[in-house]
Amino acid sequence: MKKVLIANRGEIAVRIARGCADYGTASVAVYADADADALHVRTATEAWALPGTTPAQTYLDAAKLLAVARASGADAVHPGYGFLSEDAGFARAVEDAGLTWIGPTPDTIERLGDKTAAREIARSVGAPLAAGTPGPVSGVEEVLAFAREHGLPLVVKAAFGGGGRGMRVVHDLEEVPEAYDSAVREAVAAFGRGECFVEQYLERPRHVEAQVVGDGRGNVVVVGTRDCSVQRRNQKLVEEAPAPFLTAAQHEAVVSAAQKICAAVDYRGAGTVEFLVGAGGVVSFLEVNTRLQVEHPVTEETTGIDLVRQQLLVADGLPLEVTETPAPRGHAFEFRLNAEDPGRGFLPTPGAVGRLDLPGGPGVRVDSGVTTGSVVAPAFDSLIAKLVVHGRDRRHALRRARQALAELRLDGFPTVAGFHRRLLEDPAFTDDFAVHTRWIETECDWLDDLAADRPLPPSDDAVVRTWVELDGRRFTLALPAGLAQANPAPVAPRAVTDDAVLSAPVGGSLVGWDVVDGQEVRVGEHLGAIEAMKMETPLLAHRAGRIQLTATPGQQFREGAELARIG
Repeated sequence: MKKVLIANRGEIAVRIARGCADYGTASVAVYADADADALHVRTATEAWALPGTTPAQTYLDAAKLLAVARASGADAVHPGYGFLSEDAGFARAVEDAGLTWIGPTPDTIERLGDKTAAREIARSVGAPLAAGTPGPVSGVEEVLAFAREHGLPLVVKAAFGGGGRGMRVVHDLEEVPEAYDSAVREAVAAFGRGECFVEQYLERPRHVEAQVVGDGRGNVVVVGTRDCSVQRRNQKLVEEAPAPFLTAAQHEAVVSAAQKICAAVDYRGAGTVEFLVGAGGVVSFLEVNTRLQVEHPVTEETTGIDLVRQQLLVADGLPLEVTETPAPRGHAFEFRLNAEDPGRGFLPTPGAVGRLDLPGGPGVRVDSGVTTGSVVAPAFDSLIAKLVVHGRDRRHALRRARQALAELRLDGFPTVAGFHRRLLEDPAFTDDFAVHTRWIETECDWLDDLAADRPLPPSDDAVVRTWVELDGRRFTLALPAGLAQANPAPVAPRAVTDDAVLSAPVGGSLVGWDVVDGQEVRVGEHLGAIEAMKMETPLLAHRAGRIQLTATPGQQFREGAELARIG
């Protein structure tokens, strides 16, 4: 491979560009309008535009990506994570175009990306499994039938996707219709397909996973384990390696099943096999992510293995540099730095990065997608950077993490940094490890106490940057702020003083209404949803009365904008 197109954005695109440079390969970045001056654009060897403002118009547009590959002379494509990374059709189109796909084969992506097919593979090799439907369900009635046979709780999950999107946990039969409809909507928005299946939900489960690498010829090595139990909305916030507090039997079950599942499909490249470990100790296979994970750095830090390099080696037809599971070296944590306000239910908070002071010192690594002045757009994921801390053991890593988070300063909008600082003072995480995937929603009692970091006003002498592109290279121009304006920060929300107004809790796109104009609604009733940063936020009635819909599905709104009136 001579030149790799990175079909992604943000911190993972930066990571891959640096990995390519280390490997001795040129890299090509792509960017949506809002990302034109992003860090990944400046880190890659070249950068080419994907004109557009939404994921569908840019990073999810396979034709545009392949056109850039042709124009730039790229001979390989690395998809990163998210977007088209687990799209077998895109992988096949890349290979049909004569390019190297840096990832599993399209056939493997299809087989493991279909969650129900993956469960059958897991069952065939003897992996532990909770009860589930044999395939996607046809509708609400089939979900109810499963619940009557196997009991509650259950989980409705997107059959094609991952990252916690298109997933809803049900504890009461009355919740089934809304949970199913919401899971389907989110699956369609995130993955373009709405098929969902159902399986038993383990109470108070831990989320444990195994990192694998394979050479595509049957040789699969489990590199290490991770715990990713600290989650909100079924999406991870904190990860650590190796997975702590597993019994020897649980560890063996995870490692053995992961190796067998991936060997059964001649896995190629890097991938992750995920499991749930119930409160009673039961281990159950969850899914396979046929891509590089967000949390891969904690495995790199505790094994010394560069996972991006292994991906490049395998894609180049070269052997893996790891042939057996290495003994872990110390302990590592990854703290995702998301543009979200934990004091307001982790609502997305897009905006412009003000001051950014990153921590340093022994054992500290930051994988960032932003710099001072970067704009975090509402159309894309809320993850902006990852703080990774390594120590001799778990307690040592915790001490280093506290210091690193104390040094971190990220101004401009609320982030989850305050949550991480407070988490490291909670014995449920640091000592007892009583956390589970629903711990934040059900047992974390200090979220309301968090004072979110508030945006600082921009300085008077700030400059605004613009750019020109010429044959795949970008040149930046700096202009006084009063002369020009590029990539403006979102306008501050309008204060709503009319009690009748239902306002947008976050800036984003209205997904749809679950009520009709003129309908009588009750306090707390689910009215619809607004989507921002790839997450659905429910719209709930703040008062009882007759609703007048003033917003149309598909429209974009700022935080605080009027969506409806209840009189």
